[in-house]
Amino acid sequence: MSPSVDQLAILWYPPAYDIRVEKVSVPRVEHPDDAVVKVRLAGLCGSDLHLYRGTEGITEPCICGHEFVGEVVELGSSFQPSVPCDRPSLYSTLKVGDRVISPFTVSCGECHFCRVGFTCRCAESRLFGTPNTPGGQAQYVRVPKAGGTLYRLDEALAAYTAQELEAQCSTPRLADSSLLLLCDILPTGVFAAFQALNHPKTLPMMTSQPYPHSSALITLKGILAPSLHRPQDTVLLIAVIGLGPVGVCACVAMLDILHAKGLDFRLVAIDPIEARRNKMASIYSKMSRDQERGYLEVASIEDSRCIIFEWSNGVGCNVVLEASVVGNSSALSLAYELVRPFGCITSVGAHSDSAVPFTGRELYDKNVSLDFGRCPVRAMFPMALDLLVRRQDIFGDVGGEVSLVDKVVGFSEAATMYQEFDKGKCGKVLFDPWK
Repeated sequence: MSPSVDQLAILWYPPAYDIRVEKVSVPRVEHPDDAVVKVRLAGLCGSDLHLYRGTEGITEPCICGHEFVGEVVELGSSFQPSVPCDRPSLYSTLKVGDRVISPFTVSCGECHFCRVGFTCRCAESRLFGTPNTPGGQAQYVRVPKAGGTLYRLDEALAAYTAQELEAQCSTPRLADSSLLLLCDILPTGVFAAFQALNHPKTLPMMTSQPYPHSSALITLKGILAPSLHRPQDTVLLIAVIGLGPVGVCACVAMLDILHAKGLDFRLVAIDPIEARRNKMASIYSKMSRDQERGYLEVASIEDSRCIIFEWSNGVGCNVVLEASVVGNSSALSLAYELVRPFGCITSVGAHSDSAVPFTGRELYDKNVSLDFGRCPVRAMFPMALDLLVRRQDIFGDVGGEVSLVDKVVGFSEAATMYQEFDKGKCGKVLFDPWK
């Protein structure tokens, strides 16, 4: 690594709404498992707004950002050709100069949670963009537990290509800006859709079998499920609340899965901001070509209630995805209002300390399942990469009618971009630290 001492970074200062670009020390390896990455692109994410608004309880300045892609410039001593077989393989394969993608949390790759795929709850988990783990909105970033955290891009693409050999697939060409989406928002959107469509309360509509026979766990021989389904019972009714970048990714993932399965569905995509609704409508127009089943409609909060009432004869949605990301109680209140009895709410919004706006009795009386939490990016990465490769028409462009990424800017525009993003005046923004 070059002997340079200083770098440019985007810092947040307490108590709130104070973004500055300053020179700070370039990070160096501090632990044998560390890697230092030269950042090529960094993202501004909806959950960064918790810090920006001062709701995280952080009282000291810190380097912002938990989405970054780049190139390895320094490695700790744990990275060598021969490593113990019980350690992540990246410790033996990662080299200086490799291009890498980082999930937004640190994961060791060795604890129970990592081994079973719950990587976001790793015993060593740390969130980038906090005082103890400086973030990626900088020219360089130190990655702890790098062998369990990072994805080596060439290795990931080679693995994807190997899986697609039967289709004579060549190594995919991906826009650099789209790779950044793999750090957080695209895996999170895929995670939201996956959780919702795999929920036991959704399976009767997915399998056309009544509960509990819709579950693969039911293997009672000689006992047939009662044939009581009517055609309308198998139409899956879905609401997605919030059409920021994560909400759009959740809709794209949901549509992709439902179209592939040939299932009948009705999906209402809800947001109070007209520009976001128009973006989702344009994306749906592109995705729905040649699709004979299913329907998506964008709606304001007020209109969504009428649409769902009409679609369901007043019963409500089978599943509601709360994807506001910044996480607020009004979105959860709407989710509870829209979900039907024996439905489920899946929330991937990063909520603050405020209490949920319903009681245990209300959940009980409606038999509502409530699914909260952070996306395990490393576990969802292969599914997200597959969707990214196949939908470069949506994820690969910048600033277009259906593009998820609105713009790529330099650090000099950081304070303005935070202000605009906070007010919903722009979509996904990427920072080029060298622009």
